[in-house]
Amino acid sequence: MSELEALLLGFVQGLTEYLPVSSSGHLTIGAYLFGVNGEDNLTFNVAVHVATVMSTIVILWKEIIWIFKGLFKGQLNEETRYVINILISMIPVGIVGLFLKDYVEEIFGSGLLIVGCMLLVTASLLAFSYFARPRQKEKIGPVDAFIIGIAQAVAVMPGLSRSGSTIATGLLLGNKKEKLAQFSFLMVIPPILGEALLDVMKAAKGGTEAAVGDMSVSALVVGFMAAFVAGCLACKWMLNIVKKGKLIYFAIYCAIVGVISIICSI
Repeated sequence: MSELEALLLGFVQGLTEYLPVSSSGHLTIGAYLFGVNGEDNLTFNVAVHVATVMSTIVILWKEIIWIFKGLFKGQLNEETRYVINILISMIPVGIVGLFLKDYVEEIFGSGLLIVGCMLLVTASLLAFSYFARPRQKEKIGPVDAFIIGIAQAVAVMPGLSRSGSTIATGLLLGNKKEKLAQFSFLMVIPPILGEALLDVMKAAKGGTEAAVGDMSVSALVVGFMAAFVAGCLACKWMLNIVKKGKLIYFAIYCAIVGVISIICSI
């Protein structure tokens, strides 16, 4: 993998991880258009996912410090309840990762057709959440956290946006926009790190050649930095977009790209 290819894939991964347009779907589309695929290189895959987590920490560092300060008080306070909700949201995706990972990986190899269909589902979710007007709730409760977690677990399908699914589900449940995007991005940190850990274990079993492939150190650094910078920009941008309720534009985009992907797959 060249530096230019690493730059392209790293930027796409970092940008689309937060924007509700599906990072996995766009990487599949990128592989189709340019013949570039980072999924086969485990070292690169781990690097861009870690870069994505770091971008979340940089943008949401105040909220993360607030959570840890509350945990160290050793009492059941608002911060502790927040962490409990994040842990609850991890249950569905943990089940999928432990027991259905191989099946999901087979789906990831299904090509543009499944990506196009799932992008249309993403568009529908975003549009529905934009026009729906449910009764507003003050805080995200455990039940809502679990339902949002189910949306995150289902979003392992290529083309079904993780951020789009979780945020749209939260909006449909009546959770306030101001806190929902923040919760959605924080709840995704453990699954991303877990996925990176699984890739590291897979790389250890496959040996150094399988993990690194034809990638140079410079290409790996370029991909990491591209994913980190793009992730910071996308995370900050998405927080503002959700507050302003402008998800309908991404629904239109996903619908257009989904239709084009389906046409190209025929």
